[in-house]
Amino acid sequence: MLEKIKELAASSKTEIMAHRHHFHTHPEIAWQEVETTKTVVEALKAMGCDIVRIGFGGTECGVVADLRGGKPGKCVALRGDMDALPMNEDNDLPYRSQKDGVMHACGHDAHTAMLLGAAKVLSEIRDEIPGTVRFLFQPAEESGLKAGAKAMVEEGALEGVDAVAGIHCWSAAPTGTVLYRSGPIMAAADGWYLTLKGKGGHGSTPELCIDPTITAANIVLNLQAIVGREVSAKETVVVSTGTVKAGLSVFNIIPDSVEMNGTVRSFNPAVQDHVESAIRRVIAGACQIGRCEFTLDYKRFIPATINEPAVTAVAKEVFDGVFGPENVKETPLIMGSEDFSYFQQKVPGTYYLLGTGNPGKGTDNAHHHPKFNVDDDALPAGVASLAGFAWTWLSKNA
Repeated sequence: MLEKIKELAASSKTEIMAHRHHFHTHPEIAWQEVETTKTVVEALKAMGCDIVRIGFGGTECGVVADLRGGKPGKCVALRGDMDALPMNEDNDLPYRSQKDGVMHACGHDAHTAMLLGAAKVLSEIRDEIPGTVRFLFQPAEESGLKAGAKAMVEEGALEGVDAVAGIHCWSAAPTGTVLYRSGPIMAAADGWYLTLKGKGGHGSTPELCIDPTITAANIVLNLQAIVGREVSAKETVVVSTGTVKAGLSVFNIIPDSVEMNGTVRSFNPAVQDHVESAIRRVIAGACQIGRCEFTLDYKRFIPATINEPAVTAVAKEVFDGVFGPENVKETPLIMGSEDFSYFQQKVPGTYYLLGTGNPGKGTDNAHHHPKFNVDDDALPAGVASLAGFAWTWLSKNA
């Protein structure tokens, strides 16, 4: 069956490309993907899919649809995110963005098109599918705290689903390859926002002041001791200070306050908990020593993306058949974050990266770059991997 799926995906290339180019030309940022949603719904209905729900997060953005197979079985979900980024495109393409200040610079146009392609392929073999395939067209992956995946999970998009898979274009990997990883693959993203309050005054009389810059400097240094002395070297953690703002550029005035912020990246939820607790302790201690008051806002933006081993093993088997074993690579840990993790907190899942980098076509630019683009030659294999995973997982769990 996998060979048939590959053939159907290859024969659908023109249609998949047309979808991607349409989405690329008409990008919509997070929680504004209304027209994209309408296009997706129209295509899914034409394939005979059941529309389960339209709209999440109080918007008209996002779609859940089911393709019920001809045989009884479990339910597996496939996810594609739809949102673009608020930035200008610098590509000279016939399908370049027609919206000023908005472009698909992360490949979500391709994700949406490939998920439609997978739905088309699976609809053509639906009588042989042992179970149901659920398609999750997700809004707002790029939305941080108001993550589209979180909204979909909270509003029931995974009810009845037994496993889930998600795909992402990856310009750093060559077209024709695919990257996978069992266990953690992408980091949790936390952010901390700190205001220190001291007592300002003249730089010549620091004894009359409470200097918050000294406390800020101590905090910056001691935060690094958390990673070096409180977390096992076997774990991967980053604690970074992003900004430190103090004073008004006057050389002889001690400021009365300092504003700071930074990020934390981790892969192990237990380590994430410890680092947050340690950051709070370090800040409180430094402020007590420095006689400063403080306010701290610690935010957990996105959980770590952790691939379930058994589901990932099924995906790896499919990848070997679609790409060839020599083109299936295990990716190192990725310090970026992905809200697909919310789906994985609900059901076992796997998240993988489709190589789309081709220097000859200029598709090897970094994600979120104004010249980012996707190699269309990678799309059929992406479709086959999604559809092949759905078929294989359902067949193995029938």
